[in-house]
Amino acid sequence: MTRHPSNAAGTERHDPGPLAALDSHGLLVLSHTLFTCVEQSEIVRLAMGHVSVLGPYHAEAGYLATGDGLSRVPGHDAGAPTVDDARMKELGEADGSVSLPERSWTWAFGLRGAGGLLGYILVSSHSGPDEQGHFLLSTLVGLTSAALSLAATRAAQDDNAGELSRLRTERDTALRQLDTMRSELHLQKTVHETLAGVAARGGGEDAITQALYELTGLPSLIEDRFGNLRSWAGPDRPDPYPVRSPTCQDEMLRQVAREAGPVRVKDRLIALVCPRGDVLGVLAIEDPEATANEHTMFALDHAQRSLAQELMHVRELTEVELRLRRQLIDDLLEGTDETSAYARAEAVGHDLQRTHYVVVVHWPGNAADDSFTRAVEQATATTATRPLITRRGDRMVLLTEARPDDDAVYAALAHELGTPDGAIGVSTRCDSPDGIPRCYQEALRALEVRQNSRQRSGTTFFDDLGLYRILGPGNDLRELEGFVREWLGQLIDYDARHDTELVETLSRYFDCGGNYDDAAAALTVHRSTLRYRLQRIREISDRDLADVDTRLNLQVATRVWKIILGGRR
Repeated sequence: MTRHPSNAAGTERHDPGPLAALDSHGLLVLSHTLFTCVEQSEIVRLAMGHVSVLGPYHAEAGYLATGDGLSRVPGHDAGAPTVDDARMKELGEADGSVSLPERSWTWAFGLRGAGGLLGYILVSSHSGPDEQGHFLLSTLVGLTSAALSLAATRAAQDDNAGELSRLRTERDTALRQLDTMRSELHLQKTVHETLAGVAARGGGEDAITQALYELTGLPSLIEDRFGNLRSWAGPDRPDPYPVRSPTCQDEMLRQVAREAGPVRVKDRLIALVCPRGDVLGVLAIEDPEATANEHTMFALDHAQRSLAQELMHVRELTEVELRLRRQLIDDLLEGTDETSAYARAEAVGHDLQRTHYVVVVHWPGNAADDSFTRAVEQATATTATRPLITRRGDRMVLLTEARPDDDAVYAALAHELGTPDGAIGVSTRCDSPDGIPRCYQEALRALEVRQNSRQRSGTTFFDDLGLYRILGPGNDLRELEGFVREWLGQLIDYDARHDTELVETLSRYFDCGGNYDDAAAALTVHRSTLRYRLQRIREISDRDLADVDTRLNLQVATRVWKIILGGRR
């Protein structure tokens, strides 16, 4: 036992008085209250409130041990502001004396349980307690410690009971999920085995629709991409079979293509058959009562995959045609015999007698593979005649009858590819096959200008290049910047240092054909101000504006500065 200081040092300790004498201090009544209390802070407050009943003692403060150290119990203010909490931490979980102003004796009684220190009650008095006082205070501390241990045990039991209940709930949930998964796996196995059997027997479209009908209990059907019926299994087959208009069919295909997996369209669940992006057909089930569930969707999805394999031979024929069309446009871009070009184009269903445009598409980060090709084909499929398409490195080249409408193709491609970081170059019109190589170079030049400009994404038409068309191929942005610096560098630097607009003045002067009045009006300055600025331009640049070659170079430099470089200083 811990010995406590007292004024009766050296006296022998006597047995405690009878129980009735102790109960006069209310410890038995207090113990009942303490042991029924569930809040540890409330237990400490009750004990502190009873300290003064035991004698001339005063409870200065109470503490509870936490993971971060000692935490003062709130709600007991008497004397509490004078306690040094840091001194309490220095006790190292032992009982000990604590120095307080105007208190001759102050002792920190440790509240302990089986797990160690539970807290402290700080008791003060004008003189140290006698042996009976020590006994009473120790008894109060013991009761408080026991009550704290009991409260902690109850809390742990409640936590364990709650954890046990949670684990039971999780177990029951897991068992239900397991039963659901077992049922789903059985259904999926049935679907796999049925469709695998159809494939092993070499079944065609009729076998697939019949298997889908048996798996779902709903009428199943296959249409081609134009809405014509190819196969039906189940009752209630329409006779005659209704055929949708091309507009309605295309709208339905677009609606289904926008979603992943089967899509409900009115009374049908529809899945597109498009193994490589091109729609080869439509697989659907009739479900007017909306009874389809996840099993139905799973069966429809897997039947669609089986049908895709069945229709691959059609796709192979399409691939052969695509190769012929690519070979044709490759030869046209390099230059080929006009007579053979007409014949080959007719063989693949393309009319070269019409006006054409060459379009070059470049989307950095997208390899020139089949997916990029399909995206370009879908974005340019705005007319009845398909364009001729080929690859040149990481670029796609199209020969199309329709001139793209501003940025419509660019916007469609940005949507298809999921990124706006791409550029398109468009040539002038071409009226015969022998002009296609020239138009190809124009489209490349337009693309190059777009990619070397400040706004690198978008569509550039060769018709709109203006002055830049005469600069010729091979010039990159650094060469243009060097040319501008050579002719306008001094003026650009002067404008940057003095916040003037001499380069803009010179540009407007040339744009107005050297007319002082028009240039002054365009700059919204007085005619004399314009004359002064032009004189300063002559002095700073040391250029003779009357010289024809000088004027030409300066005019080209101002155009490049404004159009290509965006007026950068």
